Amino acid sequence: MILPKQYRCTHSPTCQCTRGHLSEDVLLLVFQHLNWNPKLVATLSCVCKWFDDFAKRVLWKEFCKTRAPRMMLDLQSSGSHCIDGNWRALGKLLIYCSGCTQGGLFNSTVQIPGHFVYRTRFSRTLGRSLLPPQCRTDVLYVSDPCEHLDQGEEGDVGLFRGIFKSFPTSRVRKVIINKAVPFHPSEVCPYCKAKLWSMLQAKIIPQSACVRLEAYEDCIEYFVCLNGHLVGICTLAPLSDSEEAVPSEDSNHTEKKQDNCLGKENGLKRRHSLLGGSENGGPSPQKRLTISNQCDIDV
Repeated sequence: MILPKQYRCTHSPTCQCTRGHLSEDVLLLVFQHLNWNPKLVATLSCVCKWFDDFAKRVLWKEFCKTRAPRMMLDLQSSGSHCIDGNWRALGKLLIYCSGCTQGGLFNSTVQIPGHFVYRTRFSRTLGRSLLPPQCRTDVLYVSDPCEHLDQGEEGDVGLFRGIFKSFPTSRVRKVIINKAVPFHPSEVCPYCKAKLWSMLQAKIIPQSACVRLEAYEDCIEYFVCLNGHLVGICTLAPLSDSEEAVPSEDSNHTEKKQDNCLGKENGLKRRHSLLGGSENGGPSPQKRLTISNQCDIDV
């Protein structure tokens, strides 16, 4: 790869890093040897604006292409270059679960801090199940839910993230605009800081989403930003939820089932508070399914 050489720091004329500055070719070789370690790339970006610019243009791009080559090739195929200039945001999305805050984007009652995910899978098949029937020609990659178990009244919480291919020309974007869905008044995308639309307010979350996410029906919510990044939350259904609890034999199972029911009720309250509807609704646990067409990412 031939890169234009830039030896001067863009931070300020008096910055100390202008003395004996490494060339981009050398830095590229160093990080190639380090297998594009994301934590080291993030550390380098904090040195000065020159390093930050180089990381955004080159290092994060190489990181994404190395960790998910087929996914990146698909996102950039057919003349689609929506991720150019947003490689750092995409790199963060691949390896970072944004968590949730109390009363924040998802109006949650629990606090889940953001954290690195050292192994995850992004699936185009899962993404398709999160789209309404009229929008299933769009391409959406979505991660498996990051499970946060026993979150009090919320039950077992699953957080997921994803990205659209060619979002500016997608059917989902057209539907949202035609329905005049407003942006979230205060929260922004945790990956690129762009404004967010609620898919729940747009009423385009299909029932197939709960099947693929292995979650309770009507306890799923996700947002999409102007750059096509998707962030969502769901209340996970237990594997043995269809089995009848027997208190005399397994009291722990009964308690666990009650906790999960509380989690579902809390999720329903959150959903209906956004839509302005009632809080009534019965549980509809779904059987867990395997997901095909996946892209594994190791950090």
